[in-house]
Amino acid sequence: MSDFLSRVASAPISWGICEVPGWGAMLPKQRVLTEMVELGFTATELGADGFLPSDPDELNADLKPFGMTLLGGFTPVVLHDPSQRAAAIASATATAQFFQKTGATKFVSSVVQDMDWSYPRELSTEEKRHMAEMLGVIDDICGEYGLEQVLHPHVQTLVETKDDISRVLDSCDVHFCLDTGHMAFGGQDPVEFAKTAMDRVGHVHLKDIRMDLVPAVLRREVSLMAATQAGVFTNLGAGDVDILGVVQTLESSGYRGWYVIEQDTAITDGFPAEGEGPALQVSASLAYLTDVVAPTLG
Repeated sequence: MSDFLSRVASAPISWGICEVPGWGAMLPKQRVLTEMVELGFTATELGADGFLPSDPDELNADLKPFGMTLLGGFTPVVLHDPSQRAAAIASATATAQFFQKTGATKFVSSVVQDMDWSYPRELSTEEKRHMAEMLGVIDDICGEYGLEQVLHPHVQTLVETKDDISRVLDSCDVHFCLDTGHMAFGGQDPVEFAKTAMDRVGHVHLKDIRMDLVPAVLRREVSLMAATQAGVFTNLGAGDVDILGVVQTLESSGYRGWYVIEQDTAITDGFPAEGEGPALQVSASLAYLTDVVAPTLG
């Protein structure tokens, strides 16, 4: 019997806790962790600054009563600009040290235009070369601290489209966080990626989306926040991404890492009642994985 369900983890973004600036209100950690545990999760990613403590000992002390462990966390980085090389190395080193002390293993990098998440622009040849070099530098830093860097393609970052992903695959050896939703958003079929780049998959985010809402976001006519509020991210099985196909492909190819359920959510209209809102959406995603996906894995 597959151990797939034991490798399904949670992430604060499903409760509206996001690293993108100005994303909305953050639910209290006590409530979020309680709801995670009630849904059966034993591991989570970090979430935005301020959600969990920045001191590793305090963080571990907060998670211990819930029986939760930290997998790692989403880490925006600026890597294309040679003038920010030293700052990027210092920041990545500090983050890697932090993750090591918490027992985490995944440094989930996302290459942003700047820390304000400005819309990405076309990079020069030199900027692309420097970004590829810096991904290797961060790989080395992570290796020093027992971590694996996994690059997260993401809407409105410098690795957004299928062409961006292909360029990174060809220009360096970095491993990827296969985010089913964001890859599909940028035109990369996540099942195809799982088939053709299995040796580069180090971590998986399971996310479903409505493709009819994607074009306006890619044209920069609608912000990611507005699209999120309009429902571009759905619970698993309710959107247009072949979640079943991705998991089947990965499992049959020998992937035995984590699958993190993510349904990007923004809380901008007051907190939902406890047990409602995000918890119901994540519960629906878990039910899809339990009832539809897991039985096909043998």
